[in-house]
Amino acid sequence: MAKKTVASLQTSSKRLTKAIKMVRSPKTGAYTFVESVMAPEDVDNFLKKK
Repeated sequence: MAKKTVASLQTSSKRLTKAIKMVRSPKTGAYTFVESVMAPEDVDNFLKKK
Protein backbone atom coordinates (compact mmCIF):
# COMPACT_ATOMS: atom_id res chain seq x y z
CA MET A 1 0.00 0.00 0.00
CA ALA A 2 1.62 3.25 -1.09
CA LYS A 3 0.66 6.82 -0.54
CA LYS A 4 1.94 8.75 -3.51
CA THR A 5 2.99 12.22 -2.50
CA VAL A 6 5.45 13.78 -4.89
CA ALA A 7 6.99 17.22 -4.65
CA SER A 8 9.36 18.62 -7.25
CA LEU A 9 12.55 20.03 -5.78
CA GLN A 10 15.01 22.13 -7.76
CA THR A 11 18.62 22.34 -6.63
CA SER A 12 20.91 24.23 -9.01
CA SER A 13 20.58 22.37 -12.33
CA LYS A 14 19.46 18.94 -11.05
CA ARG A 15 15.73 18.08 -10.76
CA LEU A 16 14.84 15.97 -7.75
CA THR A 17 11.58 14.53 -6.46
CA LYS A 18 10.58 13.69 -2.90
CA ALA A 19 8.39 10.59 -2.63
CA ILE A 20 6.60 9.44 0.53
CA LYS A 21 5.42 5.84 0.89
CA MET A 22 3.23 4.39 3.65
CA VAL A 23 4.53 1.00 4.82
CA ARG A 24 2.89 -1.42 7.26
CA SER A 25 5.10 -2.96 9.95
CA PRO A 26 4.90 -6.77 9.98
CA LYS A 27 5.51 -6.91 13.76
CA THR A 28 3.04 -4.38 15.12
CA GLY A 29 0.76 -3.74 12.15
CA ALA A 30 1.25 0.00 12.52
CA TYR A 31 1.85 2.19 9.47
CA THR A 32 5.05 4.20 9.05
CA PHE A 33 6.12 6.64 6.36
CA VAL A 34 9.28 6.21 4.30
CA GLU A 35 10.59 9.34 2.58
CA SER A 36 13.18 9.52 -0.15
CA VAL A 37 14.57 12.20 -2.48
CA MET A 38 15.43 10.88 -5.93
CA ALA A 39 15.38 11.55 -9.65
CA PRO A 40 11.86 11.72 -11.15
CA GLU A 41 12.52 8.58 -13.24
CA ASP A 42 13.03 6.43 -10.10
CA VAL A 43 9.75 7.28 -8.33
CA ASP A 44 7.70 4.42 -9.83
CA ASN A 45 10.32 1.82 -8.88
CA PHE A 46 10.47 3.21 -5.32
CA LEU A 47 6.70 2.99 -4.89
CA LYS A 48 6.51 -0.54 -6.32
CA LYS A 49 9.11 -1.94 -3.89
CA LYS A 50 7.85 -3.54 -0.70
